[in-house]
Amino acid sequence: MEAFFLPVAHAEGGRFCIHHPSAAGPSARGAVLYLHPFAEEMNKSRRMVALQARALARLGYAVLCIDLHGCGDSAGDLADASWAGWVADALAGAHWLQARHPGLPLTLWGLRTGALLAGAVAAALPAPSRLLLWQPVTAGKQALQQFLRLQTAADLIDGKQQGAAAALRQQLAAGQTVEVAGYRLPAAVAQGLEAATLVPGAGVDSLLWLEVSSRAEPALTPASTLALNKWRAAGVPVQSAAVRGPAFWQTVEIEDAPALIEATTAALVAGLAAEAATGVPA
Repeated sequence: MEAFFLPVAHAEGGRFCIHHPSAAGPSARGAVLYLHPFAEEMNKSRRMVALQARALARLGYAVLCIDLHGCGDSAGDLADASWAGWVADALAGAHWLQARHPGLPLTLWGLRTGALLAGAVAAALPAPSRLLLWQPVTAGKQALQQFLRLQTAADLIDGKQQGAAAALRQQLAAGQTVEVAGYRLPAAVAQGLEAATLVPGAGVDSLLWLEVSSRAEPALTPASTLALNKWRAAGVPVQSAAVRGPAFWQTVEIEDAPALIEATTAALVAGLAAEAATGVPA
């Protein structure tokens, strides 16, 4: 494992990265760029991401986990970040992986709002990429709304008047930074997140979509099923599954979802086997 700060040409300061080299050495099967979710979901999911990254490395993938501007251990303050800057950070990570591991197929692995970034990066890269999405957010507008509601809930607990979310939206519309749940959210991130959507488009040659559910018989949500039908209609090969496990990105205590790691690893192994047999990305 290699930890370092990746210089970026579009801004000052480096982006903290952890590179998990492939256990297969020069015979690596692919390169994977992990894109984290927003705010506290990033911190809650660190352990699961580390477990999956190690599993992928053992499987023969080189994995790069990057902390975006103002997040985690990267340089800068969240209040100075922007959605466009985060996309540029992710592209810098993709370019580093491709330079370090030339010729390997690239997989963009996004968790929650990281899926929105993965879609944006795939569209910006010159060659098609594969998407590996965990519990993807398909509409940034909904994610922003849920985040702003955290302040509404906090105000209710403190006995304050309702309307916090509306007031925050007004401040963001005026280009101001707002504070929610201890995070200083700048308008440049909020507006970019609100406009982001995950839709079929150029730059994706296959999609692996995985979700977790606490139900005894896990199943994809109806919204996910509709979204996946659009990807299939666009001609993108799709694998999808729901497995049993906790919503580890939002649980109070740090929790594992081993079934998700097993499903991810099994799907990639099956994809590699199918690709070897047909020569078509799976």
